[in-house]
Amino acid sequence: MALQIGDPAPDFTLPNQNGEPVQLSSLRGQRVVIYFYPKDATPGCTKEACNFRDRWDLLEQNGIQVLGISKDNAASHTKFISKHTLPFTLLTDEEPCAVASSYGSYGLKKFMGREYMGMMRHTFVVDADGKVEKIYLKVKSASMADDLINDLNLG
Repeated sequence: MALQIGDPAPDFTLPNQNGEPVQLSSLRGQRVVIYFYPKDATPGCTKEACNFRDRWDLLEQNGIQVLGISKDNAASHTKFISKHTLPFTLLTDEEPCAVASSYGSYGLKKFMGREYMGMMRHTFVVDADGKVEKIYLKVKSASMADDLINDLNLG
């Protein structure tokens, strides 16, 4: 069953770019944006990450944490963060991508006639009480942060 607005956000603990564990429930009391993306340093994923970076000041002023999640390892995340000066946390959800699956963000994808299992580009906003506040399943990578800021009336 797919997550719905108002549902408790599935809790998780995943390693960040430094290999340190990050637990979603430890961030209660503040809004958290969780965005799932396919791969570090690819064109769409770079656009999305840079859009969050470019809107970081406004997100931070409003007490919003941003967590990007992909299958990439800590070394890949560190390189991606360094290259694009990303001010937020990237987490690793390795195969079988249990966290992404719990959010409905890992599954069958099709590209150039080929089917494979992969990470979906989805974004979730979790409110201060740990409930799903917003769900974005059709993400425009170049404007995701802008869309979110407009929807939350932050800007």
